[in-house]
Amino acid sequence: MREDHPSPRLSAWLVAAMLAIIAIPAGITLHTVRVPATIEITSANPTPHGYSFSLLLFVVPIVVIGGWFVPSEQVRIPKRAFWQTLLLLVPVGFGLDFFFANRFFVYPNAGATLGIGAPALGGAIPIEEYFFYFTGFLAVLLLYVWSGEYWLAAYNVPDYPSATRTIRRMLGFHAASLVAGIVLIAAAIVYKKLFSPFPQGWPAYFIALIVGSTVPSIGLFATARRFINWRAFSLTLFMILLISLLWEATLAVPYKWWGYQQKEMVGFFIGAWAGLPIEAVVVWISVTYTTAIVYEVLKVREFSRQFALDAIGEATVKETG
Repeated sequence: MREDHPSPRLSAWLVAAMLAIIAIPAGITLHTVRVPATIEITSANPTPHGYSFSLLLFVVPIVVIGGWFVPSEQVRIPKRAFWQTLLLLVPVGFGLDFFFANRFFVYPNAGATLGIGAPALGGAIPIEEYFFYFTGFLAVLLLYVWSGEYWLAAYNVPDYPSATRTIRRMLGFHAASLVAGIVLIAAAIVYKKLFSPFPQGWPAYFIALIVGSTVPSIGLFATARRFINWRAFSLTLFMILLISLLWEATLAVPYKWWGYQQKEMVGFFIGAWAGLPIEAVVVWISVTYTTAIVYEVLKVREFSRQFALDAIGEATVKETG
């Protein structure tokens, strides 16, 4: 058995390659569908409270991992980093809902929800939307942390506390993240203007997703890359993508639990998946990536702080002794 592991840089590229070897052939195959099939809905309320119950796709993993897997295996989670990650990212999801939900989405099937409105700019939205983002971030974080601290713990940094002692500052500048963000946004604009069936306006939702990932990546990825458990990250990413595609492509979009304002999208719609826009896939790649780097930097900060407190304590003991 090999004891050496790929470098953090190579590991990041390997995850990207794994995603590509699935996405490219899948994209080519889906593109062969020239005349998408349609669902004939004969009922005014075909999925009573379907959106509400579908949140179990996040709630059940949260309960099982947080209430069973973690305690039974006595997995030690850096609690300060865990809760700080949620305190930083969940409000971002809520903000996306409050400011942009009515601009980016529509909710035509009121019967799929509890019928309770939540505040948002431009009018009330289903309360499930806020629960969706809260449970989404929590599920992603729990899955990544449990995978990294237990299921795939062998691929963590070998001596994490010692490794954090070499970190002089949490913030840095990762130029590749900035370049990647600019290239992706530019490509989205070009596609929308030249190839999209809705060339008017801008791909606002895609831009929001890329900016939301690029900004933290520019400042944090240089520090986080070394500490991310890339195998745990890949497991988390593929599981979340599987859940999201099951959710949206087979249920939410066909049964109109929610839909997308087409003029606000890039214009790349997947006909075989009820016209699902590419943004529906990008959002969970963005969420998983951002969650991992934010958590790891906060975890490094927590260990560094503890190391500093221990050092102060040792120095005090020596002086008094």
